[in-house]
Amino acid sequence: MHKLLCLLLALTLSVPFAMAEGELKPITVAEPVHLIGYLPLYAAIHEGYFAEEGLDVSVVQATGGTHVTAVVSGDAFAAIGGVDSYNFANVGNEDPIIAIVNCVNRANVYLFARKGLAPASVSDEDMAAFLKDKIIIAGRYGGSPNVLTRYLAKSVGLDPETDMTLLENADASTVTAMLQYGQGDIGNGGEPQISEGVTAGIFEEPFVKFPDLGDYAYSVIGVKASAIENDPETCAAFVRAMLKALKAVQEDRTLAERVLLLEFPTLTEEGRKAALDRAYEDQLWSPDGVISREAVDTCMKVVSISGLFDGDWDYDRMVDLQFVEACTTTEP
Repeated sequence: MHKLLCLLLALTLSVPFAMAEGELKPITVAEPVHLIGYLPLYAAIHEGYFAEEGLDVSVVQATGGTHVTAVVSGDAFAAIGGVDSYNFANVGNEDPIIAIVNCVNRANVYLFARKGLAPASVSDEDMAAFLKDKIIIAGRYGGSPNVLTRYLAKSVGLDPETDMTLLENADASTVTAMLQYGQGDIGNGGEPQISEGVTAGIFEEPFVKFPDLGDYAYSVIGVKASAIENDPETCAAFVRAMLKALKAVQEDRTLAERVLLLEFPTLTEEGRKAALDRAYEDQLWSPDGVISREAVDTCMKVVSISGLFDGDWDYDRMVDLQFVEACTTTEP
C-alpha cells in the first residue's frame, strides 16, 4: 500500500515540477551553522536529488537562532534544527513550525577541552570536579549545544549559573578561535570544528559525546504548518529528495567524501576522514527520515532538565510524517 501511495505521489506531485526543463522552484533552507552533520542536505543539492524533484534548493547560514525566525517571517521555506528550537518559536504562534523529515538523529554535540586539560574519569564526581569553575564556550542561550552543556552540569550536580562561567557565543563556528586565543577552557560543538581544533593542537579529543544519548531529534527539517496545508507538493518533493540523500550518504562513503570536500574545502584530508569516521561511528544520520517519539521525548527531556523549558510537549503537534510515510516501503 505504501509503495503504491509513494508511486502515486511521485506521479501527481513531481511531474509538474519536472515537465518544464530548467524551471526549478527556488527553495531556501536556513541553517544555524555550517556543519558536517547536515551532509545529507548538502548531498541532496550536489547530487541533484532536489533538482530531480523540481526544486532549486539553497542553504543560507543564519546564526543566533535566526534560522528559526527566518521560517517564521517567511524569509526561508524551511529550517534545519532541533524540535526544541521549533517548540520555543511556536509558543503563541498561530502558524507553528512542524518537523517533516529527520536528518541528524543524534545529539551532535561534543565537549572538548584546551590542550592539556581532561577529567580524571567520566564518573559524575570527576566530571563535576573538572567542570567546576571552568570557562565554557557554550553557544547561544537556548541553542542545543548550550542546552546540552547545561544538562550535563545539572546531571552531575552543578549549577550552570554559579559553578562555572558560560560564554554564550551567538556563532557556534567561533569556538575554535575562542579556545585558541585563551577565551575559555572548554568548548562544545561538532564537526568540522572538532577536527580543525584537534588537528591544529588547540584542544583534545572530546571528553563527552552527547550522541551516546541515543535517538535524539537534533536536526530535522521544519516548515510552517501553512506550507504543509497549502503547498504539500513542495513538502513532498523536498522529503523525497532528503530520503534519497540519507540513503546515499549511509551507503556510499565515496559520495559522502565528495560532498564533504565541496562543502568544506579548507578542511585537511586528515580532518575530513576523522569527521566522517566520527559521523559513521556515532550513527549520526537518520537511516530513514523518521522522527520517532523517543527521539523527540529525549530531546525535550534534556531541555527540561537543563532548566530552559518548563512545560509539556505534544509530539503530534510537533511532527508530521505524512510525506515520509508515503514513501517508506518495505522490501518484499
